[in-house]
Formats: sequence, structure tokens, C-alpha cells
Amino acid sequence: MSPYGNYAYAVLTANALRTPDKVALTYCGERSFTYDVLNRLVNRRANALAAAGVRPGQRVAALLNETLKVAEVYLAQAKLGAVTAALNPYWPVETLRAVVEHSEADTFLYDATVERVVGQIRPGLPGVTTWIEVADLSESESSDAEPPVGGAGDDPLALYYTSGTTGLPKAVIHTHASSLATAQIWLDVPRSSGSVFGTGAIIWGIGFPAIVGPALYAGMRLVLEQDWGPANFLRVVPRERVSHVSQIPSFYAALLASDDHASADLSSLRVIMLGGEPLTGSLLGRIKERLPDAGVYSYYGQTEAPYTCVGRVDDGSTPLGSSGRARTGCAVRITGPSGNRVVGQVGEINLAGPHRMTGYDKLPDKTAEVLRGDWYVGGDLGTLSEDGVLNVLGRREDSILKGGQWTQPSVIEEAATTVEDVAEAGAVGVPAHVEGENAVEQRIILAVVPRSGHSVDPAKLALALAESLPEWQRPDHIVVTEELPHFQDASGGPGKLLRREIRDRFAPCP
Repeated sequence: MSPYGNYAYAVLTANALRTPDKVALTYCGERSFTYDVLNRLVNRRANALAAAGVRPGQRVAALLNETLKVAEVYLAQAKLGAVTAALNPYWPVETLRAVVEHSEADTFLYDATVERVVGQIRPGLPGVTTWIEVADLSESESSDAEPPVGGAGDDPLALYYTSGTTGLPKAVIHTHASSLATAQIWLDVPRSSGSVFGTGAIIWGIGFPAIVGPALYAGMRLVLEQDWGPANFLRVVPRERVSHVSQIPSFYAALLASDDHASADLSSLRVIMLGGEPLTGSLLGRIKERLPDAGVYSYYGQTEAPYTCVGRVDDGSTPLGSSGRARTGCAVRITGPSGNRVVGQVGEINLAGPHRMTGYDKLPDKTAEVLRGDWYVGGDLGTLSEDGVLNVLGRREDSILKGGQWTQPSVIEEAATTVEDVAEAGAVGVPAHVEGENAVEQRIILAVVPRSGHSVDPAKLALALAESLPEWQRPDHIVVTEELPHFQDASGGPGKLLRREIRDRFAPCP
């Protein structure tokens, strides 16, 4: 078995041999590790875990929130060939217990930040026979020699979990090979020998192969923080001269909504990757006004097939509103209702490539629904141009039908955020009639957040939107609020917009 088919060997050890003295990782501005030192640290972790009984192919649940420990432990387990069940420390206790039970992990790793939660779930998990607090591992007594390669290629690497917004999070199986294919994202994006990638605590889960792996694989310096919200972002970027970031558009809506950013030196930023939700033209304009030297890229993918498409949207090479083209080695297509490929028409987005998952753990029916031959079809709608540019329209369930015509919320949100006083907007459809359980026709609810120091008059906003939107896209009810509901993803800033909660919170009573 070649060691370089192993994920950790390929993203870390190869660089430790190639550029041993280059700084690989900086942690919270306090500690720095060269590639050689980090590789030896991971080896000690791996050998200590092996001494504790962790073996190739074993499923090990990991509930970690300290970013440095996430990096060390995930890479160490990869070297051993153990399968990491990458748990979300922000899940409710009931979800954690159910996910661990479903994973059939018999070993549980955790750090000091989650001791209370571990105490709550431990009695309900009799199948977990070994509980290890990472700080208790005696890696100081362990060898820093390379451990035997325990897994590679198509061997399972980890279980990464979906958001679980429609039920229990599904465990997505990724292999060493699929995770290495994801790690190649920065090979399609400009970088230099001095590039610095900054990120926060979202690296547990799919954030690890989508953020940590690519940065190390590309030989960057990885800046790990516990908090990556706007306030700390404004401190860390100047301090570490961060050049590359990967976030969601909502982060910049929050960052630029106040004047706190005005005095921060953000001139080091060169690449801003944005995905997970639509990027509006008005927000792109604000980003470029504040960060004129940064290239802004849109990307598209899902936990099941991360970072499939990418394209630069601020220089005209990729149309705004699109997610670029399939990156090297990946493929995208659109299929109609009969499953045939269509171009220039709305249909389901299909993703393929070596980065695609192998399936959902122990869910053969769910796997069969989304894996169609080589393609992953996850329920997003879009169009594809003749030259391969993908335009993501959104989830089928988010589409709004009014006046007999369909629209996507992003179109309405784009129009709203072009109004000067609006920082962020969220649009949803609700049934147009009380008996609307079976009714298709909808009303449009628009919730908006004013920019710092500004106010928004719903009546005046409605008049402004009447000038820019056709009748079937105009909101029927506008709410002004201090903030919109977002998924809490531990980034420190806002996560994805929660449209279901917008409906529940802001839709008027019938």
C-alpha cells in the first residue's frame, strides 16, 4: 500500500519532506508549527491513539471544538486508517446520542470544551466502550516516527454529516481518495508560495477536507482561530496577513453592515471564496468597494460532493449569479424530468468526480435516491450554459409560486439589498390562503435587516421594489428585523439563512 494514497500522508507528510521548515499552521496567534514539526506532532498523536487501541477500519466518534486538536486528531486517525465520525459540537444532546449510536463507533474522542455534553450522553451509549479525553493521551511518551499506513485509496476515511435540517443528520461516507480530490481545490485558484489561509472552528466535519486539507495540500500557511466572526476577522487578517478565505455571503453582509471594518487593514486579502447561498450583485459591489484587490470567487458543491464548481465573478470571467465551471477532474450537468441532459433549461443539478461520496452510511434507499450511476443528484435546481457555466437557482422546496410563475428567493433578495439602507434580506413563500395546505399559489414574505445606523420603512421599500420587480415577484408582507435567522455553524459569523424559520417567525397570522 503506497503511503501517499493515505489522506494525511498526501496532505501533510509530503510537504514535511518537501518543505520541512516552512510554517504550516499558526494557532490563535500564539503557536506556530512548521510542516516537519506538525507532521511529528500528528505522528505522536497517531501512535498514542494506536497504543490506546485505535486500529485500522475502526469507527471512532470525535467530538472536538478546539481547532488545533481537530487538525491533529483528524490527521492522526487518517494515518492510522481509523474512520472518524466527525461530530458537530453544536448539535443538541439528543442528536449527538442518536448519531453516535447509528455510527456504531465503539471509541469516543473528545476535548475539554465538551466534557459536560459527554457526561450527558455517555449513559445512553452502552456500545461505546472506550472514552478518551484527548488531553489524556500520552503522546509525549509516544514516538514521532511514521505509523504504519492503515488505510488509503477507496478505504473509508470519515463520516461527515449533513446539516440535518429535515431530520437526523445523514452520515456521508468519504474515502481517502475522495477527500484528496477535494483537497485539490486550490490548484484551480491563484496562490503563491506566501499564501495564508485563515479559518475558524467550522473545520470539524466537512469543513476539514474542504478547508484544512486544501490549505495544507497546496503548501499554504493555515491560520486556525477559535472564532472567525467579523470582530476577530478584523483583528486576525491584519495580524497574520491572511490572503485566502472561504466563507458564505452572509458573512460579508454582516461585516459590511457596520463601520467597524473601516479602520482595519484588509489589504492582504487576495482570494475570497463564497458559496453555500446566493451572492447578490449589490453585496458583490460592496465587497469590491471595500476590498478592490481581492478576487471574488463563487463555488458550488454539497457535503456529498464538495467544491465541484468554481469561478471568479468580479472580473467578468464568470457571470455574476453563477457558480463557475466544474473544476479540474469534476463534472456537472443538468437533467430534465426524464433524466435527459438539458442545456439552457431549468433542471436538476448532477455532480460527478473523484471527490463524490460513496454513499450514506446504512441508508441504502437514501443513497439510491441521490446516486445515479456516476452522478450525485441532491435536489438543487439550476441551468447550464453551452460553455459549461453553472447557474444555481436553489432548492426545489425554496422556489416561490405567485401569479402562476416560479421565482427563486435570491431574485427578490437581490432587489431588496440594492436599496441603500438594506444590509440583508430573506424571502420565502407561504400559502396564499388559509386552506393552503394543498394550495400551490403563495404569498411572498420579505424580512430585511437595516444597515448599521440606518432605518427601513416597509412602505417605502415596497414602493422601491414595485419599480424593480414584476408583480409576481413583489413581496406581499415586509418585516424589518434586527437580524435574520441563520444556522449556527461555529464560524463565529452567520451561517446559512434558515428560510423555514423565516416562515415560522415572520409570516403574519391568517
